[in-house]
Amino acid sequence: MLGFPTLNDYKLPFFSIILLMYFMTICENLLIILLVSTSQRLRSPMYFFLGHLALSDIILVTSIVPKMLDVIIRGGSTISYVGCLAQFYLYGGTVSAECFLLTAMSYDRYLAICRPLHYISVMSVKLRCSLIISSWLLGFMLVLISLLLVCGLQFCGSNIMNYFFCDYAPLLELSCSDTLFIKIEGMILAVPIVPCPFIVILVSYMYIIITILKIPSVTGRQKTFSTCSSHLAVVSLYYGSLIIMYLFPNMGNVKKILSLFYTVVTPLLNPMIYSLSNRDIKQAFRKLSSKMLAVL
Repeated sequence: MLGFPTLNDYKLPFFSIILLMYFMTICENLLIILLVSTSQRLRSPMYFFLGHLALSDIILVTSIVPKMLDVIIRGGSTISYVGCLAQFYLYGGTVSAECFLLTAMSYDRYLAICRPLHYISVMSVKLRCSLIISSWLLGFMLVLISLLLVCGLQFCGSNIMNYFFCDYAPLLELSCSDTLFIKIEGMILAVPIVPCPFIVILVSYMYIIITILKIPSVTGRQKTFSTCSSHLAVVSLYYGSLIIMYLFPNMGNVKKILSLFYTVVTPLLNPMIYSLSNRDIKQAFRKLSSKMLAVL
């Protein structure tokens, strides 16, 4: 894997920045999981989904960044065939699962704002667990189909990948087999992973916005919108970079930058977006900090 050849003269500062971002991402998301698991204030379904979003971010960056750091510091590195397929599967499964998790969170916000009287009865423990399990299973099962098809390809030509991790398109470029069928299959599989969840999210927010506009007071509208503003910001960041990258797959270095954004920057920003604008999370953090200081 060549990684970022144009940045080889700056590989040490680039390595340091990515390492720092990786460390911060792991710490932030582990803190979110810890707070959601221990705080009584964070027992609502929204935080239950948030904990799993944090877990998916940890898996995503851990499947990509350690090897990417090796690629950066060496100015290029090697990865085994099995290791490449494992990275592709972990990355693809996590990205897909995160799409479904964000969709489940949008449905949760729809119920909370548009059907508040039925929220507790509809969003039961059984339903939220079903949504979480379905998100993880669907994400990894759909990517498993792509993995099996990639395993059937012949790799007999160049083994040089001008990328920093084993993504779908760079793998197909290395194959000396006819990849037309797999490319069509990839487009078909992408429909339930990206466009369908995105449409569900858009429809959910359409109903949410209509409901908010019906609230008579400005304060009431602002307070209601604040409950879903963090999720909307995360969706915009995540889907924005993802859709641009896969709509325009042949953009060279621009694609690398977009990939870097949603594999490294987005998992770093997600906890910040939720924690900075969420009073419950900030209060749970203060309470946890007070307990830790008391113990010390």
